[in-house]
Amino acid sequence: MTQELIDLKKSILEGRYADALAIVDELEGMSKKAILRQIKSFLRILVIHLIKNKLEQRLTNSWAASIRNAIREIKEVNLKDNKTSYYVNLNEWESLMEEEVIEDAIADACDEVMNGKFTRSQLSAMLDKSQILTTANSLLALTYTYSPKELPAIMDDYLIQLAGGEDWRNREK
Repeated sequence: MTQELIDLKKSILEGRYADALAIVDELEGMSKKAILRQIKSFLRILVIHLIKNKLEQRLTNSWAASIRNAIREIKEVNLKDNKTSYYVNLNEWESLMEEEVIEDAIADACDEVMNGKFTRSQLSAMLDKSQILTTANSLLALTYTYSPKELPAIMDDYLIQLAGGEDWRNREK
């Protein structure tokens, strides 16, 4: 990116505005790609913990914290600087997860679910992917409705609905 900034400055100083605009477009593309990569990383973490929760039928403090943190970070990164639009719109999450996240999350989760007892293909066969995607979508929808201040309390209400959530909540008290 440093070279692009140098080239941008040079183009502006030399009056080559078409070249400068092309560089600006390239920088915007690079920035959006980096943001989407960051969103997908947090999304993968979210899905991994939802997989572990579903297959082990329990919720640990660590998993709850990871789910909350992933949602909080996705909310922050997904909102564009104009504070009125998003990099990933509400209706785009499911296809993003299906196309780019779920299989990587399953591969990563197979090392953790029941201490690595299952291979990726075994874990994939055991999993109701549509249910995981629905749960993830429900949690992601919260990021469009609630403020960062409200989100943790709302997340707790959703976490207790997960497998083992009631036991987790009772341990919290």
